[in-house]
Amino acid sequence: MKIGIVVHGPGIVDSGYALKLMDLLSKHGEIKARLGGTMGRTAVIDAHLENVVDINHKLLPSQSINKFIEEGMDVIFLLNYGKSSTTGHTFGFKVLGKCNQPPLIQIERPGEPDGSVVSWDPELDRFAEIIAQELKLRLIKKAQIIKEIKKGTGSRQDGALTFRKIAGVSPHENIFVNNMVVGKSQSSQVTLVAQDGCITQIIGGELKEHGAEKLGRIDLEKVIVKTGLLRKTHVQPRVFDKKQNELTKNKTFKVAYLDHAAYDIYTLRKADLVVTVGDDTTLVAADILFRFNVPIFGITDGDLDKVVEQGYKAPGSVIIELEQGWDDIIGEKIHNECFKRKETIKTDNIENFKNELIQIIKQETQNFKIIE
Repeated sequence: MKIGIVVHGPGIVDSGYALKLMDLLSKHGEIKARLGGTMGRTAVIDAHLENVVDINHKLLPSQSINKFIEEGMDVIFLLNYGKSSTTGHTFGFKVLGKCNQPPLIQIERPGEPDGSVVSWDPELDRFAEIIAQELKLRLIKKAQIIKEIKKGTGSRQDGALTFRKIAGVSPHENIFVNNMVVGKSQSSQVTLVAQDGCITQIIGGELKEHGAEKLGRIDLEKVIVKTGLLRKTHVQPRVFDKKQNELTKNKTFKVAYLDHAAYDIYTLRKADLVVTVGDDTTLVAADILFRFNVPIFGITDGDLDKVVEQGYKAPGSVIIELEQGWDDIIGEKIHNECFKRKETIKTDNIENFKNELIQIIKQETQNFKIIE
């Protein structure tokens, strides 16, 4: 039997269950694993599993599943560790809707009392039952939960307005749309509202207008929505040493510009410095690039949302904290003057380049703090 395994999110990796489940499934056939989504990549690296779980491509869970379908897998397992069984099952249902009739079984929250094995394909019910028995988890069939999920979430249209109800939300959590923080929940009943493709209101929550503006126009029915922290677990980050020739023999240094957290930050791991614009972008980029010894020059305005449990930044990093609303203004000026609208440039001296950035900031405002 050919078994495809899609690993989604940091929780299933940080808990140790990704490895345990792959070991178990390997007794039933030949396994091949790849990541689905982006936030689990750091967890895979920290767990030294990059040679077991393919993280080389930035694929959505549905794209990873469809790729396994093309490769002729007999069964595909989706491994996930959601905040609750409700959010986990809702996630699986939405992924299923984006796939081409996959032979799919989901293993959800395996270390919790409400953990489950979900058979999304009736023809796999018996095999799913065997796996559930081996894991001592309850078996849930597609027909049992699909009605409940549809009742708890969904989208509706009312003229130019689109409404999308979010499942499994707790009060005071960040609300992410395509990995961009657009607001904070104030209750457990939250609905996003978009007008002509732009999020304009959060019923049951507080809208972060700056985040919604940066997100831009979206299809509210299709975007990826998450709540809470992107990564909850306290972990010891794995740091890669730069090769000696990278440190000493380069006559020029590569500097990159980043103003959106949804960008594939891992492509910047060979940069020598990354200029980041925005609080969330700076926090996420700093945490990821720490593992590759890449410092950041972060331009923020103090409107920081806690998106990971504990963040890190590489030695040599500098954070500039401006007055609210000034991060985009300064970022745009730096992108124009230093980068000439390019995404990467070369410089002969990193420290001189940092000082040049500070001078540009001083030309615009004296109200800022430097945090090193």
